[in-house]
Amino acid sequence: MAPKKRKSAPQKSSMSGYIKGAGEVVSQAIVDTLEGNYMPYAMSVIMSRAIPEIDGFKPSHRKLLYTMYKMGLLTGARQKSSKIAGSTMALNPHGDAAIYDTMVRMTVAYEALLHPYVDSKGSFGKAYSRDTQAAASRYTEAKLAAIAAELFRDIDNDAVDMVDNFDNTMKEPSLLPVTFPAILCNSNTGIAVGMASSICSFNLNELIETTIQLLKNPKHNISSTLLAPDFPGGGQIIYNKDELEKVYHTGRGSIRVRSRYSYDREANCIDITQIPPTTTCEQIIEKVIDLVKAGKIKEISDIRDEQGLHGLRITIDLKRSTDPDKLMQKLFKLTTLEDSFSCNFNVLIDGSPRVLGVDGLLDEWIKFRMNCVHRRTAFTLGKKKEKLHLLEGLQKILLDIDKAIRIIRETEEEADVVPNLMKGFGIDEIQAEYVAEIKLRHINREYILKRTEDIENLRNEIADLEDILQSPQRIKKIIIGELKDVAKKYGQPRRSMILYSVEEASDDEISSVPDYPVNIFITKEGYIKKISPQSLRMSSDQKLKEGDSILQTFETRNVAELLFFTDKCQVYKAKAADFSDTKASVLGEFVPAVLGMDEDEHFKRCILTTDYSGYVLFAYENGKVAKAELNAYATKTNRRKLLAAYSDKSPLVSLLHIESDCDILLRTSNGKALIFNSEAVPAKTRSAQGNQIITLRKNAKLSEMLLYAEGMVKNESKFRPKNLPAAGSADDSQQGEQMTLM
Repeated sequence: MAPKKRKSAPQKSSMSGYIKGAGEVVSQAIVDTLEGNYMPYAMSVIMSRAIPEIDGFKPSHRKLLYTMYKMGLLTGARQKSSKIAGSTMALNPHGDAAIYDTMVRMTVAYEALLHPYVDSKGSFGKAYSRDTQAAASRYTEAKLAAIAAELFRDIDNDAVDMVDNFDNTMKEPSLLPVTFPAILCNSNTGIAVGMASSICSFNLNELIETTIQLLKNPKHNISSTLLAPDFPGGGQIIYNKDELEKVYHTGRGSIRVRSRYSYDREANCIDITQIPPTTTCEQIIEKVIDLVKAGKIKEISDIRDEQGLHGLRITIDLKRSTDPDKLMQKLFKLTTLEDSFSCNFNVLIDGSPRVLGVDGLLDEWIKFRMNCVHRRTAFTLGKKKEKLHLLEGLQKILLDIDKAIRIIRETEEEADVVPNLMKGFGIDEIQAEYVAEIKLRHINREYILKRTEDIENLRNEIADLEDILQSPQRIKKIIIGELKDVAKKYGQPRRSMILYSVEEASDDEISSVPDYPVNIFITKEGYIKKISPQSLRMSSDQKLKEGDSILQTFETRNVAELLFFTDKCQVYKAKAADFSDTKASVLGEFVPAVLGMDEDEHFKRCILTTDYSGYVLFAYENGKVAKAELNAYATKTNRRKLLAAYSDKSPLVSLLHIESDCDILLRTSNGKALIFNSEAVPAKTRSAQGNQIITLRKNAKLSEMLLYAEGMVKNESKFRPKNLPAAGSADDSQQGEQMTLM
């Protein structure tokens, strides 16, 4: 139900009265509001602001460049940027600040375009630096770059339409008659209302060669000549044929761009000199610092922004024994040192936004350029026909110059001179007007003969121009010739390297830290030490808490993972890299505190692995042994705590990590022992109760499980039962030890 209209009482003013209707609230359908207010705004942004047209320019670019052209800045000296911005306001009334920002992005100094259109002098900032801003317009100077001549070559020959500016006081071009596909030569991005445009740049030589081949053969495979985009900041393009084909034919897709770097062995640092066009130095540095603070990257000792007159450079100082290539693989994955340029080739074609692939854009540009050449040729033809027409009239007067002079002298009124010449020589009004305007000094045979010598050449030229207008193939040949001239003058080698095969860092490599050898010591009281071999050689005397002793030792690497099995049937996972490098002379880190174990929870054993291969054997007091595959504890996410790590039906006596099935020795509290092969126990789930291996008498319990080695018991054969479960045999080797302990 529509809301009722509500009127507020009009407030009388002390002045002449009140405004009629002021304060009245009127209901209005949302559709009407959108159509009347929002849609005109949206269309204005799309058509006149954010989306480029087939010549490669948005209106703001075109107005600025045309103003500079009319100011004579194509060949003249540089002028103050403030003067250029002020003059452009005659076409673009959006304020000098917006105009200056537009000019900055097109300058050589800013380095945002592969082929900049503005030759600049002064500080204009850098596209790759967020904090390096352009100086005020009063301090900088600019003129048009040499390549800008290709934008205006035919503009005075009716190649494009000239339209009124915003206040109808002067004319401006609706499009620029560019002689090369500028729409794909320089990158262009814009965000409109409900749509956006993002066009990457391509190498001028490759682009022109592709255009020439399409002019010769519309079915040409553009991938064979247009290898990949080429960005002004260089970098390395990771070649993906399917994604490039998608961009070439649909205008949508993404291009992965990777930074370029070099390693200075003497200084032990990495110098990054080229980055993707979608990021900045500051963004990269901030992300790397965050990764170092979070402990995800530990190979870096310092990072600095060293950009200056030499250009972009980010320097990363490395710690000793760091592999620079492996570090960069991780940084590519974790930072914008490798980033994607999202393509959305949205272009205004005849006033309508259309998303076209590279092939579609080049087809539209060829049509546009053929129309420009056709119009230019027609304009030139008209001028030559006018000249021929005048010279043909002059040629007729050559037959009797004295007669022409006599007609003019004998004509009493000036207005009758032209009609009398028309009658006297059989010429039209235009020719007669031309003859009448000839200076007296030029009414001689020599002058007229010289002027009429070109009549035959003009006729041949006119015939040739008429043939061009009737022949699309000849127009294409003209365009091909112009394209070759542009490539010869302004072509450059590729800046972006193409990587056809790349090395990718795996998730494990990314989440890890430097891979180097370490020694790990775990004590009964729950302390852990991670010591490098070099430090251990310098001092091997372990400092321990009073009453503490070493429970386990490992010689491994910093990439290993540790699984701590606790007395509450839980397992806590950690990486060796999670613990700090230390020395033998310190107590180490308290594992329950580091891993956040529950109150009164203690770990019983630690298993170390790098690939989760092998099995875990669990021995319980009731004589049962369970076997689980170690990869049952591997998780795709970085979960630190796993519940139900093993069965809770009987207290856990011991656990072992074995790579493959082997002999195991069990001992009981009443002096029995048994040897069996772990193959007898099938691998089951983590919380399985296991198989009965040894039978126990009343009040007896399993007390120990060990990896069996030859010589651990006397008369080994009697401890190997034929069938399981078995009672085991008396272990004489334990009796002596028990007597000693007593």
